[in-house]
Amino acid sequence: MITLQHFMLVSAMLFCIGLFIIVSKKNAIQILIGIELMLNAAILNLVAFGRYDRINNGGQMFALFAIVLAAATTAVALAIILNVYRRYKTIDADKINRLKD
Repeated sequence: MITLQHFMLVSAMLFCIGLFIIVSKKNAIQILIGIELMLNAAILNLVAFGRYDRINNGGQMFALFAIVLAAATTAVALAIILNVYRRYKTIDADKINRLKD
C-alpha cells in the first residue's frame, strides 16, 4: 500500500532532481524543466496532504490551481526564451550577458 511517506519521498526526490538541474545546467530550456520538476513536487505534496481534508478537497483544489498557474508560467517562459534566442542566437544562460539595451 502506498502511504503518505511514499508520496513525500517521491516528492522530495523530484524536488532534489529539479534543484540539481537548475544548478548544473546552463541551457534555458533545461533550467525551465528543472523548475517544472520542482513545481510538480510541490503539487504532489498538495495532493498527498489533501488526504487529510476529505470534506473540502483543499489539497486537490490547490493542486489544480497550481497546475493552471504552472502551465501559464511555462507558456510565458517559453515565449521569453524564444525572444532571447531571436535576439542573441543562443539560449545558454552564461553567454547572455547583455539583457538591457
